[in-house]
Amino acid sequence: MSKTYNIAVLPGDGTGPEVTREATKVLDVAAEKFNFKLNYEEYDFGGERYLKTNEVLPVTAVENLRKHDSILLGAIGHPDVKPGILEKGILLKLRFELDQYINLRPVKLYPGVDTPLKDKGPEHIDFVVVRENTGDLYTGTGGVTLKDTPHEVAVQSAVYNRFQVDRALRYAFEYTRKRNKKNTLALCGKTNVLTYVYDLWDRAFNEMGDRDYMDITREYYHVDATCMWMVKNPEWFDVIVTGNMFGDIITDLGAMIQGGMGIAAGGNINPEGISMFEPIGGSAPKYTDKNVINPLAAICAGSMMLETLGEFDAATAIEKVVMEVTANRLKSLAAGRMGMGTDAVGDLVAEILASS
Repeated sequence: MSKTYNIAVLPGDGTGPEVTREATKVLDVAAEKFNFKLNYEEYDFGGERYLKTNEVLPVTAVENLRKHDSILLGAIGHPDVKPGILEKGILLKLRFELDQYINLRPVKLYPGVDTPLKDKGPEHIDFVVVRENTGDLYTGTGGVTLKDTPHEVAVQSAVYNRFQVDRALRYAFEYTRKRNKKNTLALCGKTNVLTYVYDLWDRAFNEMGDRDYMDITREYYHVDATCMWMVKNPEWFDVIVTGNMFGDIITDLGAMIQGGMGIAAGGNINPEGISMFEPIGGSAPKYTDKNVINPLAAICAGSMMLETLGEFDAATAIEKVVMEVTANRLKSLAAGRMGMGTDAVGDLVAEILASS
């Protein structure tokens, strides 16, 4: 009997609905080919809804989303909504309320994709960042006093407890073992300056490694050195684990070295609950409804979703087709320069997948 998955779809803002349509188009082909079913339920959370109702998320949103097996997100961000309202009210709220404590970001250069790194190819750029996703500066711990005076003070604290650190590290060690490539896990921190928070991370990292993961090689890099080596020698890395703030920074750098936001996908993971998958590139409002935006990142997000749901063959098949398309079918990943429209790219991936 085929398995059925209930998927919440949040198309969101700007080009989000366009790329989400192409992702679900490909997912439907994968479902038919690999004998499972996908039932979608769409939610209108985003800028347009906020402008009409002045409500970012309805009070029932989180509980409604919990009923699904996974979430596919298009993009959040509207030019007529003040920055921070939608990001905090939707993205951060869902990550925190659904306890999506891992942000998983593969950094992989596909064939035919240009990287700004000289003399580097797909054989050099293939690593994964495991970013802790619910702590650090993003908790909002802090405040402002004497606002709008010459003596204004603003404080925002990086907050972690051992439980949060341990569960992120365990996920990273297990992921490294499952990935089974170099079997090397690197902790990215700043132990020479952030001597409280990253001392906690460093001690927990080594204690867990000594106790449970002697088969995994451990490395440590300060965050500034991590950025440097990602550019100079990306082939050194296998899996990187880090806190929320540093992870936010180095994954955007990772997107650039893998060819740009048009190919970068990520997952907000709750290994014990519901996870949410998205293209990294944002809503790109200037391209809305022009049929020029690259949907491959959204399609790759769908592949990550299937992998997390346990549909490994389908996920691998989608990624292989994306690699075929980047290697041989597209002129560029850039919006408006692909050589075909958004819908045509989705059609192409779907057609190759169906016939492969």
